[in-house]
Amino acid sequence: KVIFMILAANAAVGVITETNAEKALEELRAYQADVATVLRNGCFSILPATELVPGDIVEVGVGCKVPADMRMVEMLSHQLRVDQAILTGESCSVAKELDSTSAMNAVYQDKTNILFSGTVVVAGRARAVVIGVGSNTAMGSIRDAMLRTEDEATPLKKKLDEFGTFLAKVIAGICILVWVVNIGHFRDPSHGGFLRGAIHYFKVAVALAVAAIPEGLPAVVTTCLALGTKRMARLNAIVRSLPSVETLGCTTVICSDKTGTLTTNMMSVSKVCVVRSVHQRPITDEYSISGTTFAPDGFIYDASENQLEFPPQSPCLLHIAMCSALCNESTLQYNPDKKSYEKIGESTEVALRVLVEKVGLPGFDSMPSALNMLTKHERASYCNHYWENQFRKVIFLYLLALIY
Repeated sequence: KVIFMILAANAAVGVITETNAEKALEELRAYQADVATVLRNGCFSILPATELVPGDIVEVGVGCKVPADMRMVEMLSHQLRVDQAILTGESCSVAKELDSTSAMNAVYQDKTNILFSGTVVVAGRARAVVIGVGSNTAMGSIRDAMLRTEDEATPLKKKLDEFGTFLAKVIAGICILVWVVNIGHFRDPSHGGFLRGAIHYFKVAVALAVAAIPEGLPAVVTTCLALGTKRMARLNAIVRSLPSVETLGCTTVICSDKTGTLTTNMMSVSKVCVVRSVHQRPITDEYSISGTTFAPDGFIYDASENQLEFPPQSPCLLHIAMCSALCNESTLQYNPDKKSYEKIGESTEVALRVLVEKVGLPGFDSMPSALNMLTKHERASYCNHYWENQFRKVIFLYLLALIY
């Protein structure tokens, strides 16, 4: 009964852990684009990304996920920047250009004329030609390489195999010794003959071997690993394979990517320094801002660590908020499915948009109670939209005269 209960508990933990792992893997598939703006029959139309083929002309813009590996053919803005963090781990966006790369063994970051599948455009617009889809993309090659990776025995499995081999040899030696020692008793009248006596003591040796085998050892080891998996799951560390828990216990050095692994890949403004006066000598004020995510929730503190009840009453902070909202091409939005705020564009620009929301607005709208009555979707960019509606954005074209 005890062994049955242990196996049942282990199975339950395994099912829960596997379910959580599958959910995590499902989130990885979200990196793939669902649709793409493709040139078909002389005009651009929105089609499923799965219908792309090499040679298609695709248009991408801010917030678009690149649906396939593509080569740049036309720039529709003065620049194009792409976030390749999921591919390279570098949080800084990469500037793309039309010129080809001359390096023979260029890494992903150096291939400035290539847009990689799964990456996100954070600034600009461009058109590109598809050169690879599915497994023929950079992400596809990484996935195939992971599938080709051979499973290596964990330290625990190696030790258990060594222990099992050693125990089997010892038990076999003892059983043979027991059988040989009792050769003189094979002819006892109680056995009814030499052959029957030999069979009888052979059964005794087999029974001794069965009794010496630790049947409960696998159940105990599995239970210990399952308990370790459960503790790690509480800390959001999802483990698909139970032996991986023991492998982590033997680890001394972990080489890990920083962006998205050790950090959340979310930038936020933590301090603001403003120049209050420059008449005789510069007088500066320093403010601290709480909150490290894209959520527009946080407080502003002065140099004495006193919370500002109404930050918009500071003209300098209000002016910084206005500039941060107007000189910005990114977007902050709320995702109801993930129940979190997400960025579209550069992380630094989105961090400034979040700062605008934390500073608030002049007048009654800056009251926390008024802002808290908004829905999360409205709250994401309420203050930014206020400043954008106060001023009209224009584009200045500078004509450079070349004098010979």
